[in-house]
Amino acid sequence: MSLPALPPLRLLARRVVPAVLAAHVVLAAVHPASAASAVQTAAGCTPAACGSVIVAPLSQAPPDSGPCTSPEPVVCMIRSETPSERKVSREQRIRYHGLLEDMERKACRMRARGRSEEDIARTLVQMRNDAKDIVRAGMTPQQVAELEARNQAKYGNPLGPTAEQLYAKYGSWEEVSAAATRTSEAVDHELGLEFRHCSCDALRAA
Repeated sequence: MSLPALPPLRLLARRVVPAVLAAHVVLAAVHPASAASAVQTAAGCTPAACGSVIVAPLSQAPPDSGPCTSPEPVVCMIRSETPSERKVSREQRIRYHGLLEDMERKACRMRARGRSEEDIARTLVQMRNDAKDIVRAGMTPQQVAELEARNQAKYGNPLGPTAEQLYAKYGSWEEVSAAATRTSEAVDHELGLEFRHCSCDALRAA
């Protein structure tokens, strides 16, 4: 099942900082009236089993303009947001989690069809990098420039590591696939979320 399009996010907050980005970036368009409705994702998984799960309320603290104590740049960005901006960031993070489910579903289908682990890994890395590009359309030019400069310096690619770079780091295409579908626990925690990976059986049953 495909995800519905997000509403114009610029109407939801005075500025949009999609705190789903940086090296871990990353996305289910929902308007939660309750935690139960918010955690439904693209795969339609049972919230307790897998997918994006709201585990804590959003911080209502005012924007923190002091030195950031987190090593994760996106966490620092979230802490500098207003409560209404954090709500938008969480909605975008849930959308990213929905994309991760789509990636896991794609990997399951490719394996069932006998595709090689290299083909699967390359497909997942491309899906993730394409998603980064889409989400950054909601950022300010300065935010985009900062994140792209960080990735360019680290990976030589403004969208993040390539499949070849990940293979050189992890040594197997299976590990590249796992890395491509990983999410930053620090960013998720800051937004009161957890991402629980779906098994192929759960995705097929959805």
